[in-house]
Amino acid sequence: MTKKERATFVINTLKELYPTIPIPLDHKDPYTLLVAVLLSAQCTDVRVNQITPLLFAKADNPYEMIKMSVEEIKEIIRPCGLSPMKSKGIHGLSHILIDKYNGEVPQSFEALEALPAVGHKTASVVMSQAFGVPAFPVDTHIHRLMYRWNLTSGKNVVQTEKDAKAIFPKDLWNDLHLQIIWYGREYSPARGWDIEKDIITKTIGKKEVLKEFDKKISRPVK
Repeated sequence: MTKKERATFVINTLKELYPTIPIPLDHKDPYTLLVAVLLSAQCTDVRVNQITPLLFAKADNPYEMIKMSVEEIKEIIRPCGLSPMKSKGIHGLSHILIDKYNGEVPQSFEALEALPAVGHKTASVVMSQAFGVPAFPVDTHIHRLMYRWNLTSGKNVVQTEKDAKAIFPKDLWNDLHLQIIWYGREYSPARGWDIEKDIITKTIGKKEVLKEFDKKISRPVK
């Protein structure tokens, strides 16, 4: 298959598997999404969805958030990991949203990435999921699968995002990045990977990836 044919196979397969696409992180507006995505760094979405109701019960907007201390925020979000950095980020960006944007989340990559603790991936998620702007946030699932599917060199997430944007139609980016995340979790995980269930990798996977999988299943159990 050519790269274009592999991309088409991915699009069609994911569309069939996920005709409706749930948003992984629970939120009610751009601000709560921004905070949730920030918390998701090196933390599972399941854990974030357990913690955000506790945080948002006290403060679900920047005006209420700045009434809390950094320490209070840190205690609530501690189970998400990296709580010292994340709590300072949430408190700091809430101040900036009030001072510069009338309490609203700005609708540009540049403005979002200028906020404390907000990187390109977080900004991309907010732009795509909150505002519908085409973006292709690359997380560990997308990075892993794009490599397995021979659609990127897999050297880093920057290159993976660039390759994804080059090969997939722009009007599909917002759906595809979510569909790939769900597919990675269900059919092509980093651990406990069963290629018989992973129809996409089995069909279009990089030869080195398939060979490596064959080695793993052929090793004797010690």
